[in-house]
Amino acid sequence: MRILFLTEISDPGVGSSSRLTFQLAREYEKLGHQCAVVGAVRSASDASPTEIQGIQVFRLHSDYPVRFRAWRSLHNKVIDQPFEDVLAQWKPDLVHAHLIHTHLGYHALTQAKQFGARVVFTAHDVMTFCYQKLTCFHGGEARGGQDFDVQARPSKCIPCQRFRLRPGRNQRIRQVLEQDVDRVTVVSDALGEVLRMNQVPVAATVHNGLALQESLPKEQEVQAFRTAHDLQGRRVLAIGGRLHSQKGVGKLLEMLALLAPDHPDLCLLVMGKAKIYEEEFLPQAQALGVAERVRTTGWLSGAELQQAYAAVDVFVTPSICFDTFGMVNLEAMEHSKPVVATSFGGSSEVVLHGETGFIANPFDLADFAGRVGELLGDPGLAKKMGARGRVRLEEKFTIETAAEAYLGQYGQVLGLA
Repeated sequence: MRILFLTEISDPGVGSSSRLTFQLAREYEKLGHQCAVVGAVRSASDASPTEIQGIQVFRLHSDYPVRFRAWRSLHNKVIDQPFEDVLAQWKPDLVHAHLIHTHLGYHALTQAKQFGARVVFTAHDVMTFCYQKLTCFHGGEARGGQDFDVQARPSKCIPCQRFRLRPGRNQRIRQVLEQDVDRVTVVSDALGEVLRMNQVPVAATVHNGLALQESLPKEQEVQAFRTAHDLQGRRVLAIGGRLHSQKGVGKLLEMLALLAPDHPDLCLLVMGKAKIYEEEFLPQAQALGVAERVRTTGWLSGAELQQAYAAVDVFVTPSICFDTFGMVNLEAMEHSKPVVATSFGGSSEVVLHGETGFIANPFDLADFAGRVGELLGDPGLAKKMGARGRVRLEEKFTIETAAEAYLGQYGQVLGLA
């Protein structure tokens, strides 16, 4: 089978969905299928075919102000001919789209269908009906995050988006998914629920998977990392990935202030772009009196990223947006680390409350911080939960498991047994 993957980001080192796409492609190549990836690039000089991690990659150029995304994502005409050329050259049996909501655009699904390929679309987020990451549904601070109002409607979306609102956007996306896509899948049941509530057709859930490392960092490597980042003799709480208020970084700093009196050796490892932390969150950390407890690593990859996970005592994902899955949860579980994750979204399908970590509402600072403190204060419990998390990862969330599940979806649309 010839499978063509679509993803906005053509660099597997940036973004969990892109990393998953390349891991799936490599797994299918092992099984004898032929795979290629189409991604977008902002610079015209980068718009040329290449090979990344042994996979052929077609990089298509598109660059426009993101404020026009509601229009351009429906049909980004600058992509039309380059994508037609890729389809004609590569002749896929099946096109599997992951992220397409900015540069590749939903019209690419129509093009793939018109070409004669079967089309599968996997929703990794809520942007088939929401213009961003769905931060309004829980009611925020005023409601303590207790609401569950997930349906898009003018009274909610107009005040939020104002002039960025594109009338008919959601209806057009649904039309494309209904008419030109053979199978719509989601990465969590929680995401499937909110998409269905917004009339988006969903056929099945296929949870994300992780390609496990052949070996984990040795103790001396971990100690070297701890020394380099001033972590020696400290209990380490960590957050990773995209640093944004929607990911709960600000909430985590408030929790750090609550935990500090009972855990004088506690520090927070911020595994993300240091410049973003310094510009957007350092003032808050200083105001809370916890700035000296924060260690920033910058963007990590490869061996250094694995060493960082291995150096952690407790990993947290305190997102206040609808966090659809949380690949960082799996990455922490690979290193047998307990996870305290947000109650908003699909994390509860990954992290088993009371078994591999805890699920908590990040607006309830005392409860979320209390769960973290429970693990910090009981290393034996933390170790036990981390070990269970590793087992759960191996049983349910490997890239092999995800690849097999997607093959089942491909079989449905191709009419295979």
